[in-house]
Amino acid sequence: MKPLRLSVRTKLTALYGGTFLVVGLALLVVNYLLVSSTLPDTVSFAADSTGGVALERAQTYPMDTEMIMPAQRAEATRLVATSIDEYRSGVLSTLLWQSLVALAIAGALAVLFGWLMASRALRPLHAITTTARKLEVENLNRRINLDGPDDELKELADTFDGMLDRLAVSFDSQKRFVANASHELRTPLAVQRTLVEVAMADPDVSPEVRKLGEHLIYTNERSERMIEGLLVLARSDRGLASRSPVRLDEVTATVIRSASTMAEEAGVTVESRLRPRTVSGDPVLLERLVTNLVHNAITYNRKGGWVHVDIGGDPALAVRNTGPQVPLDAVPTLFEPFRRLSADRTGDSRNAGLGLSIVRSIAQAHGGTAGAEPGGRSGGLVVRVRLG
Repeated sequence: MKPLRLSVRTKLTALYGGTFLVVGLALLVVNYLLVSSTLPDTVSFAADSTGGVALERAQTYPMDTEMIMPAQRAEATRLVATSIDEYRSGVLSTLLWQSLVALAIAGALAVLFGWLMASRALRPLHAITTTARKLEVENLNRRINLDGPDDELKELADTFDGMLDRLAVSFDSQKRFVANASHELRTPLAVQRTLVEVAMADPDVSPEVRKLGEHLIYTNERSERMIEGLLVLARSDRGLASRSPVRLDEVTATVIRSASTMAEEAGVTVESRLRPRTVSGDPVLLERLVTNLVHNAITYNRKGGWVHVDIGGDPALAVRNTGPQVPLDAVPTLFEPFRRLSADRTGDSRNAGLGLSIVRSIAQAHGGTAGAEPGGRSGGLVVRVRLG
């Protein structure tokens, strides 16, 4: 059986209410004992009362003293004692019940005010939790900025803000490094490719050298695609500098037309349903997002398979394809950089393993999300992109 899990607010409320009830019960017991000790003792008060009455009568009527018999005096003492005992019991009973009712009402009010006080005391923690939930690697600019007295909660909030400042600087430095390194590598790769092409243009080059040159060009092109992907990834991770209206259906139609040759060579049929859809964002990044999804759907497919692209509904973009079966637990890893599903994907050296990583980064830069799930019996994937 799973143990009951109570919130901190509930625990604080129980602590406040329980403390009040314990103190209230202690005060009730003390008050009861004080009142009980203050009220006259039944036997002694009755004896004193009847004795005083007899003495007063003897002084007033000396001849009637012998008329007061011991039995009559005992009866009078009993009656007085009974009356006093009833009075004492009634007072104590009334005091007890009224005190218990007052304690119950005060306890309920204590629980209510304890709940409100706990909520007020925990408000800074809720602010910290809310800020932490909204944080992402691409959005580290949120801060708590807690106002109030310089107490432990404010110290915690300030410490959390300082940690976020350091994380933001670290991530921004990492992104700049990736972007700068990728940019700097483009020039030497372009130079290498030019030198290889010039060497292969010589008609006297041997077949061995030509084969080596073709392999070097192939490797160079793959490196260029990987660096280009890193640049796009770094750009999308840093967010959008500006936004403009983009017709997502028109961008997708252009991408599908450009990918028709690739689909024919792979023996894959591309189908689409493009309803008008305008989003606010960067047209270049959005085109790259659609391109990566369409190219991935064609590349990781089978002969005679199909790709279906849907624009305009909810989500904004959905791409389905046939292909190898994808395990459910392996889907999240496909959105990580340089991760592929299996040896089939690993052996495909045409891609750098950044396609879906770029898709997710661009979607997040536009205030959206990108997710996937297995395609079912037909295999492949169903990738859905929601844009803000």
